[in-house]
Amino acid sequence: MRTSRTMGTILIVLGLIFVIAGGATYVLVSQELSRANVTVADDAAFLQGDTVDGPFSAYSQAQIIDKHALESTGGKTYAELDREDPLRQVAMSASFLRASLFTSVVAFGVAAMAMGVGVAMILGGLGLRARPDDARDRVAARA
Repeated sequence: MRTSRTMGTILIVLGLIFVIAGGATYVLVSQELSRANVTVADDAAFLQGDTVDGPFSAYSQAQIIDKHALESTGGKTYAELDREDPLRQVAMSASFLRASLFTSVVAFGVAAMAMGVGVAMILGGLGLRARPDDARDRVAARA
């Protein structure tokens, strides 16, 4: 029984670390996006005018950047444009911006997953530490 209580305590501590690390990462990514002072374009599919500081606004802005870049390049992607085409720079910049925004979307997802795993670890640890059969343990100890 002592081993399960020890393992429960370890799970709780690790769970707290996961929750704190995930929460800190989520906040850090949000603050960094917010410092860029970007707002979702007015012609975006959703969250128009919203500050880009979360996963949904970052995704929306990445999508509208792609739309604008394709409009500028006549529907061609970076790889489809000729090397000497001056629009290739537009496509390249759009690709870099989108990649950065999608990286933040992934970071938000990983942070949320870490927090979820942390909560699950805490609940598992609490379950291991619970001793609903204390009466049975006392009987076994007397025997």
